[in-house]
Formats: sequence, C-alpha cells, structure tokens
Amino acid sequence: MHRSVHRSAAFAPPAGRAGRVLQAAAVTLVGCAPNAQSVTAPDGPAAERLLELSWILFAMGGAVFALVVAVLLYALFRRHRAPLPPAAAADRRSTRWIVIGGVVFPGIVLSALFPYVLRVQRATQQPPVDAALAVEVLGYRWWWAVRYLSDDGQPAFETANEIRIPVGQPVRVRLTSADVIHSFWVPRLQGKMDMIPGRVNETWIQADAPGVYRGQCAEYCGLQHAKMAFLVVAEPPDAFAAWYARQLQPAAEPAAPLAVRGRAVFLESPCAACHTIRGTRAAGRTGPDLTHIGSRLTLAAATVPNTRGHLGGWIADPQSIKPGALMPATPLAPADLRALVLYLETLE
Repeated sequence: MHRSVHRSAAFAPPAGRAGRVLQAAAVTLVGCAPNAQSVTAPDGPAAERLLELSWILFAMGGAVFALVVAVLLYALFRRHRAPLPPAAAADRRSTRWIVIGGVVFPGIVLSALFPYVLRVQRATQQPPVDAALAVEVLGYRWWWAVRYLSDDGQPAFETANEIRIPVGQPVRVRLTSADVIHSFWVPRLQGKMDMIPGRVNETWIQADAPGVYRGQCAEYCGLQHAKMAFLVVAEPPDAFAAWYARQLQPAAEPAAPLAVRGRAVFLESPCAACHTIRGTRAAGRTGPDLTHIGSRLTLAAATVPNTRGHLGGWIADPQSIKPGALMPATPLAPADLRALVLYLETLE
C-alpha cells in the first residue's frame, strides 16, 4: 500500500444485523437519490472540469443555433424592395455567405476552443503522479473484479463490484476487460473510459466528499448491461486505511457452529470451484472473490442490497434476480442454505 495511506484500526464498520440494515438503507438511498448518477452534480475535480467544458460547449452551441435561427427568420420575412440582382452577383453573394458561415466562422470558433479542450482532456484523463494508490478493474459479463495494487504493482488483494477510496486523494485506475468491450463510468467523479480485451487503459478518480457514488458500464455489452453497475465508496483516510488493513487479512475462522457448517457446505458445493475465499482451499477464478463479501454493500454488481434474503435468493436462483447472469443456480437443502448464508455474512 502507498505510504501516503496510513493503516489504522480506529475505524470499524457496523457489525451484525444492525450494520447490514444500515448498509442496505444506504444503498437504497443512493439508488433513489436524484443525483446518484448525475453529471451535473460533480464531487471530484475531474467531473467538475468535464461539467465546465460541457456548459461551455452547450452555451456555444446554443449561441450558434440562435444565430442561425435569426438569419433564417431574416431571410424569410425581409421585404425585397429592390429588384433582384443579376444571377452572377447573386451567386457571388451566396458563395461569400457560405464561406463566411461554413468555413471562416467555425474555423475561428473551433480554433479558439481546441486548446482548452486539450487541457481539459489532459487534466481529466492522465492519472496524477501523486496518486494515493492504484487499483486494477477488470470487466466481466456482468460484474467487476477490483484488485488493489501494492507499491511494486502486484495485487495486494481483490474484491468485487465495489471500489473504496480515501476522500480527497487521487486514485489511479487501470482498466481492461476479460471478454467483451465494457466502459468504466462514474458520472459524479470522472468521464467514461473504454475497457478493451488485451489492452490496458488508465484513468483516475477522486472524491472530494465522503459518500457512495454509483458507477455504470457505459458500453453495451450484452443481456445484463443495464445491471452491470458498481459503487465507489469514499471514506476519510483513517477509515479507508482500517478497511484496507482488514481486506489484507484472510477470511476469519467461523465461531458459531452453524457458520462452521456453512463453510463446509461452501467447500463441498460447486461454489468453491468458481470463487475464492482466502484462508480456505477455495481458489476458483471464474466468479468474484468472496473473502470479505459480508462487508460489501450490494450483490450482483449493485443489482440488490447485500441482505440475508437477497444473498440466499442469489445463491439459490440467480436468474430470478439477474436473468442471463452466468452464475448457475446452487440447489441446496434449506438448512444448508441457511448455514451457508450465515457463514458468508461473517466474512467481513
């Protein structure tokens, strides 16, 4: 982890059922908030620059539109008191207006705007050299793998569908795809960036205020494109450092007998072939890393809140929540399903 982020154990998230209820309420409020994915409510320096550019382009486009309408109305309603000029003179006048309106005027306007657009592009797309940390986001159909990188560029740990960052610090984001073209977009923090198989693109995000910011795949990628979302959770640096330190640890040993049974159910079921839980023999790479799934706010790429009911439903019948999802149903006896859900809830 980068030296600018200090590890601390002073912060601890709400635990148990009350904590999960608070998490679900937070996600629900974020999903219903009018500015959840609004480019007009920026909360980071990159999004602010992009909004400023958008307003300038909108104002210039509006001014040009108003000018064209004014000229059109003048041509329609003016009175022709003098006789029409000869055809040659009319042609010369038409050519002059075409050159002025179609070449000279756009050339002046676009030439004046072009350097500013380049500055905004450089400022918003090029990651700062003083980034607090780096994460690698890998797009799948239809979810996101998030790997936090150590100072030597190697993965420190992996999570899914949720990016936690320290408030007020830029974070470098490396983007690629495992299957088809996706697009990484957090409207309130940054513009869009494509995720292309076999290629790594880089962008950056920074949140100037604590909060939960919704991101979305902005490139149509198949049946569940609309439900391929993620959350960026911005926390004070001390809280983020404590979360980071917890994520470095393997899964905690279950204490309750029912949770112990749930771990056995997980390891003996097809789940262990697709998912990883660090600290156990489960090392599947097909699906998301579940080492600390209990601390995440949502399931199925921000499709539903991470509650006991949704977790059980997602395991038993994912198609009822996200039709077309590549995760197969896992038929379990009711008692085994309850034990498995309890075990996964303890992985915080």
